[in-house]
Amino acid sequence: MLHDDLIAAFHKTQSFKWDPKGGFKLASGLTSPFYVDCRTLMAFPHARHLMAQRAWEVTKALDIECLGGLEIGAISIATTISDFAYAATPRREWRTFFVRKQPKDHGLGRLVEGVVQAGDRALIVDDVLTSGGSVLKAIAAAREAGLKVTDALVIVDRKEQDGRARVEAMGVKVVSLLTIDDLMQGRHSSS
Repeated sequence: MLHDDLIAAFHKTQSFKWDPKGGFKLASGLTSPFYVDCRTLMAFPHARHLMAQRAWEVTKALDIECLGGLEIGAISIATTISDFAYAATPRREWRTFFVRKQPKDHGLGRLVEGVVQAGDRALIVDDVLTSGGSVLKAIAAAREAGLKVTDALVIVDRKEQDGRARVEAMGVKVVSLLTIDDLMQGRHSSS
């Protein structure tokens, strides 16, 4: 089962860490006993393939033209899913884009980079959902560029800091491939 295989990949690649005593500092400044490192996960071809295959399962029915999210993390996620979708259904050519943290001060000065057009239906992707800050920034920038955003996909929902509720308050449905509970259960079964 892909769900379980993806959990196992997090543990095999050491992309999930648990330290109930010291914890890990999050982007929000808060400390958590969990650390979810999707950049490490995405460094492994087998893990990338599992993520893309699982993402395809939950997104193939979406009516979208493109997918992307905030740099840097979303770039490999969007590209991997797009490539898998194309291989699975060659007529389905989901273009990718990424949102810069700030516009370039030269060239076209874009905040959203990629081949997108106003009116395109877009899926926002991200690695980990905690407070929702990265997803919200990507949604705002994509909408500002004229994209229609009604769905977001994250690899792991940490189920903390009301991230899902904050994103859904923007009229965007959130789908997660895994939750922190899945990774914790996998920690016990892989011990």
